[in-house]
Amino acid sequence: MQLTETFQRVKAASKSLALLTDEQRNNILNAVADAIIDYKERILAANEKDLAKMDPKNPLYDRLQLTEKRLDDIASDMRNVATLPSPLGHVTKQKTLPNGLRLCRVSTPFGVIGMIYEARPNVTYDVFSLCFKSGNACVLKGGSDADLSNQASVALIHEVLERFGVNPDVVTLLPATHEATGEMLNAVGYIDLCIPRGGRRLIDFVRDTARIPVIETGAGVVNTYFDIDGDLEMGRKIICNAKTRRVSVCNALDCLIIHEKRLGDLFELVSPLLDHKVVLYVDGPAYQLLRGHYPDILLLPATEESFGTEFMDYKMAIRTVSSFDEALQHIDRHGSGHSEAIITQNADTAHRFQASVDAACVYWNAPTSFTDGAQFGLGAEIGISTQKLGPRGPMALEEITTYKWLIEGDGQTRP
Repeated sequence: MQLTETFQRVKAASKSLALLTDEQRNNILNAVADAIIDYKERILAANEKDLAKMDPKNPLYDRLQLTEKRLDDIASDMRNVATLPSPLGHVTKQKTLPNGLRLCRVSTPFGVIGMIYEARPNVTYDVFSLCFKSGNACVLKGGSDADLSNQASVALIHEVLERFGVNPDVVTLLPATHEATGEMLNAVGYIDLCIPRGGRRLIDFVRDTARIPVIETGAGVVNTYFDIDGDLEMGRKIICNAKTRRVSVCNALDCLIIHEKRLGDLFELVSPLLDHKVVLYVDGPAYQLLRGHYPDILLLPATEESFGTEFMDYKMAIRTVSSFDEALQHIDRHGSGHSEAIITQNADTAHRFQASVDAACVYWNAPTSFTDGAQFGLGAEIGISTQKLGPRGPMALEEITTYKWLIEGDGQTRP
């Protein structure tokens, strides 16, 4: 398979985006949002065919599934992106040199952004809306599990773009093959930035293989520490929401860390999870407290592999610690730098936690389920970056722009 001509067309089409006004971009985004609602049946029919090929017990099934409610939310997020200020043309620095040269640093698009993702058809719309709003073309490489859903979504977007006279090549879906992934990661000169969004294996492969720049969106191994000064009722709500709101997403809770002096409250903390039949992998002290209270079929001894696992399922580990410092050590060893939380009424402890934990998002008395671009007021997200060079945390419009220097002179020459 040779995709060079495809990449050339996308690169050429990306130049045309600079000619659109922000108003035109917003009108197109709103038109796509309308089309999502008007042609729900078409999208859902394609999604049903994808779902039919996957075992409903597969943790990725929830990520793959589209519903009328989820399509409504996708359309709403797209309209929200249209209301956001343009990230382009912002003057981030300006100065006049002693020789009279006038320097101005202005935000600009990257050009072409490549996105590799797995069974997440909603990502197709998120990436399009953010890339289009920020003046970037996008090359999409979805997984085979969601291929029919992605094809239907991109076809819908193309129809709207053509109606507005915009080259549809600014949104291009590659074949759902491993060969296409390899060509994409070697598209030097055509793709300016690649963002992988998926599990650890995918992200590691992209990072280790790509010859084009990559922003790493790490796997979400998420911990929450219930401190000695934690509020019980608050903890019940936070833990349940963080674990069960959507188990297949990267901000879902994977491990509850509890201070040993609060073990007497452990069953109360986790009892709301019973409604969702959450399987608990617990260490020795926690097992002793929960045995006879939490159903045996849902209560299993933890192994070392239980900690540091992104479950993406109705499963959670529990670790008992004897001190705040031991909780930090556990997070440092087993966390992925994505999202971590503390539940405590002690402000000093909370501030120490937020200062000490090395993660993109660190919560105090709130569930990690809020790690999401839309929840942060960013409209949507293109991924959650766990790296430190460049953007970190939810990435949206500002994070997928770069800048260039504009220099004005009056005939100066350099001595």
